[in-house]
Amino acid sequence: MSEWWTYSLSDFLLFSPRTYYRLFALYNEALWPAHIATAALGGLCLTLARRGGDLGTRAVLIVLATLWFWIAWAFHAERFTTINWAAIYYACAFALQAALLLWFALVTPPPTARSHAPLALGIAIFAVFLQPAIGPLLGRDWHQAEVFGLAPDPTAVATLALLAMQPRAPRLLLIIPTLWCVMTGLTLWTMQPPDALITPVAGALALLAAAWKTPRHEAR
Repeated sequence: MSEWWTYSLSDFLLFSPRTYYRLFALYNEALWPAHIATAALGGLCLTLARRGGDLGTRAVLIVLATLWFWIAWAFHAERFTTINWAAIYYACAFALQAALLLWFALVTPPPTARSHAPLALGIAIFAVFLQPAIGPLLGRDWHQAEVFGLAPDPTAVATLALLAMQPRAPRLLLIIPTLWCVMTGLTLWTMQPPDALITPVAGALALLAAAWKTPRHEAR
């Protein structure tokens, strides 16, 4: 039996790139035209997060909670588990994130100041409107695009960015999206698509935006 240090990441991959992206094609086909609705919700979240205000901030968190729960059930639990047994744990993590977002939306008073976080705003715009097109522009079929609100990668990046736009982003809400960016980065790195680093790099920039802004706000 080989020792553990002789294994590489590819030895733990349970599916082929073709199977993985075929999953997205079937998923998108089943859900169309929900993509238009989630893009509209993303635009609404961007507008509300930029303006601030109690009701707007709570609405953003509720929308994100709904999308995280949807991905937990419809993508991870119903589809990703068919090619990856670990996806049931991803589903649990996404459901937990949805519960945390809902908790902070309904129970904890959110910060209400107007956002002054241009880097975070730029990343959120990228995740909602541009990231879904990166894969197809680099050679993947358009039916395999990963769309905000339906696919985990752009949703995790957009969530980090939208939270970074808040004057005081609850750190607890940043943990699961960050872990997902790391996990998907490792998976894609193993499969070696040309867009493998998009999600981890965008997620890291969103965290940087949150870390850079928070001390400035607290110092006021």
